[in-house]
Amino acid sequence: MKECSNVTISKLNYGDKKETLKLFEITIKSAFAEQGVGHLTEIIAEEVENKMRMMKSFLEGNTEYLFLIAKLEGKVVGAISFGKCGNIIQECCSLEINPAGELGSLYVLPEYQHKGIGSKLINSMMIHLRQSEVENFCLDSGFKKAQAKWTKKFGQPYKVMKDYWGEGTNHYIWYCRVKDL
Repeated sequence: MKECSNVTISKLNYGDKKETLKLFEITIKSAFAEQGVGHLTEIIAEEVENKMRMMKSFLEGNTEYLFLIAKLEGKVVGAISFGKCGNIIQECCSLEINPAGELGSLYVLPEYQHKGIGSKLINSMMIHLRQSEVENFCLDSGFKKAQAKWTKKFGQPYKVMKDYWGEGTNHYIWYCRVKDL
């Protein structure tokens, strides 16, 4: 793995909106295909639309969300967000824990994966969360590849919802303290 040392991380701005949306279209479609469910075009489109709404809200000044992007040679190659917890976390954990928000939308273009870009995005987000005095957060995933990465990075999930997406397809939720990262 050759790490990309010249990656820059910054807040999403209007000039990067179109390229970031394209990143979500490519990476979300790729993630579903890797999971063997690339045929679920309606769900993929819904997920991309959700990211677009979140980005628009952030760009319009909604402080409930933060988007950071990774650029390499001027090209958007990755993104990460922090915002209010999504429906799955709210449904499955809202009575048990009180997270400050959800770390999400972490996507890196397939040809730039395994080069440390995702880690740089996470580290930059943790710096921002510490500065904002955020103490904890959740993240979740139903993708097996992402679950393996998150388990390695964040430890064992707080909660595993067995067969959430159908037999043999679980959904994981992590509850993390910012100071531990």
